[in-house]
Amino acid sequence: TMEPFLGTWKLVSSENFEDYMKELGVNAAARNAAGSVKPSVTISADGETVHIRTESSLKNSEIAFRLGEEFDETTADNRNVKSIITLDNGSMIQVQKWLDKETTIKRKIVDGKMVVECTMNNIVSTRIYEKV
Repeated sequence: TMEPFLGTWKLVSSENFEDYMKELGVNAAARNAAGSVKPSVTISADGETVHIRTESSLKNSEIAFRLGEEFDETTADNRNVKSIITLDNGSMIQVQKWLDKETTIKRKIVDGKMVVECTMNNIVSTRIYEKV
């Protein structure tokens, strides 16, 4: 169920995000800007469609999707990717693919916080959000 994820979340800690962005191919200026912002993420569901809206002083973005169905996404760092999001054992798992590359964003609720693990190759960034 999506229920535990629904609501608005504010970034409270971020670990290794710079290295993760570097692995994605994000340029230094964009990494510096993105590394300093504390985005809020709002997750809502409208029937079968789930919306994830990310807002920060830098950029706002929103994706709308159905679980298990691939969709086109333009990421905050302007990559055009094919994304698919599934629920597995209470974790929301997003796989983004582009140009023979792949990254996984795994969201899970731990002790009332949303823990987001971003993985590409052997680089893992952990970002923790608290409910607003």
